[in-house]
Amino acid sequence: MTTGRMKMKPEIATANALESVLEARPGESLLIVCDDSREEIGRAFAEGGTRLGLWTRLLILKTHPDQFRTEVPPELMEIINSPNPPDIFVNLLRGPAQETPFRIKIIKLETRKRRSRLGHCPGITMDMLTEGALSLTRDENAAMQENARNLLAILQDVESVHVTAPSGSDFTLSTKGRTWFTDTAIDWKTMKWMNLPTGEVLVGPQENGMNGVLVADLAVGGVGPLNKPITIKVKDGEVVSVESEDKKALKIVQATQATDRMAKHVGEFAFGLNPRARLVDEFLECEKVSAIHVAFGNNMDYPGVVANNSATHQDFLVDKPTVEVTYSDGRTRVVMKDGKLII
Repeated sequence: MTTGRMKMKPEIATANALESVLEARPGESLLIVCDDSREEIGRAFAEGGTRLGLWTRLLILKTHPDQFRTEVPPELMEIINSPNPPDIFVNLLRGPAQETPFRIKIIKLETRKRRSRLGHCPGITMDMLTEGALSLTRDENAAMQENARNLLAILQDVESVHVTAPSGSDFTLSTKGRTWFTDTAIDWKTMKWMNLPTGEVLVGPQENGMNGVLVADLAVGGVGPLNKPITIKVKDGEVVSVESEDKKALKIVQATQATDRMAKHVGEFAFGLNPRARLVDEFLECEKVSAIHVAFGNNMDYPGVVANNSATHQDFLVDKPTVEVTYSDGRTRVVMKDGKLII
């Protein structure tokens, strides 16, 4: 959590993210796709890109507060389909759950040629750049990347994960045959896109391999920080019941899980690693705090074997988890205790 530090200049934060995470280099091209409600942030990214010597273009998308976008704008399609698409895309978009299918569509188009790197920022806010999870110095980014590499080394050959937490979470997931990865640095082999801010080590678990009770007591994607916990019972990877005293949040979750058949199936398990992440309204930052989260829905762009092709993806954050992993030879190891990593 951020304590006692001066606010970072937005253009410095964006330059750090472009250079440290997306490995931007002078002479490369950058396209910033920006909702008009995020224009100030878009201009900060443009200045950060210019500071690094990037050929920078800012595309502003007109939005309406009461309408949710479903189709990719033609001007963006033209750029994506050009003979020489940008080396780097940055998406600065609103974060409502209703636009998740639209955002997934854009991601697929921008990354389909496996040539462009992508930093995807649904729900990004200016204070993420000045004092939150995107206000990392180059040294802080490097330290987080090292922690991620160390955790990935520990998680090799893990076949199952068991999570317990004070709020009542007690569930297992199967990760046999699945690939763990991190969003903290670009993977040049897979060209996997990443969210900005970064700060996760994650996996697409077996879609039928989760069992038990998940109690989200911190935040939920498309909802934000919770007033009351949400209890989800899962059998063979599929949600069988969702309960909460927070009726508004419950309604959003139920609507998201009604999107299609696979929206109720597990799609992700992740550790949060970002030292500047805060519990704020936008889940984009919440999910990077030192905790774990589970998502139900799409994971088709994850590396390795995955099979959840839902049109949506919704994350559930669990406070103070203890995580025990089991290896293929039967050994067990606690890698997180009460929300603190043990590396």
